[in-house]
Amino acid sequence: MRIRAVALLIQNDSIAVMERYRGGRHYFTFPGGGVDEGETVEGAVVRELEEELGIQTRVAKHIATVWFNGNRQEYFLVEQTGGTFGTGAGDEFTAGYDETHGTYHPMWMPVRELLANPVLPEEVALMVVKYHQKGWPDSPVTIREAPR
Repeated sequence: MRIRAVALLIQNDSIAVMERYRGGRHYFTFPGGGVDEGETVEGAVVRELEEELGIQTRVAKHIATVWFNGNRQEYFLVEQTGGTFGTGAGDEFTAGYDETHGTYHPMWMPVRELLANPVLPEEVALMVVKYHQKGWPDSPVTIREAPR
C-alpha cells in the first residue's frame, strides 16, 4: 500500500484544489501524491506541491489520517513560502493527455464553496469547512470514508 501525502493550502479563505476530469467524471481533489521509498510523508507533500502547483511550502501541521477507498492518506496544513501558483511541471502536466489519468487543473476554491462541489474525499471537505471556521485540532484526527 502506497501512502498519499496531501496538502491543505488555504489563502484568503480559499483552498488549493485540483480540478479533475477522469473516466467521464468531473470532480476536485486536494493536491498531493504518493510517498516515494526513503521519503518522509512531510517531504512528499512539499515535493508534490512543487511538482503540481509550482510552489515551495513548509508543513505547518499534521491535520488528519484519512482512509479513502482503502488507502491511507496523510493531510497537512501547509504554508506557501515561494514560487508561483499554477506553474507546476510534474509528469501529469508534461506527459500530455492520458485517458487513464485524466486532466489536472490547479485552482483556488473558496472554502465556503467546498460542500457545493464534488470534492473528494467528501469527509475531508467537511473537515476543512468545520475547522477553518472554528480552528484546527491540536492533534490529527482519523477519518474513515465509506467505500463507494
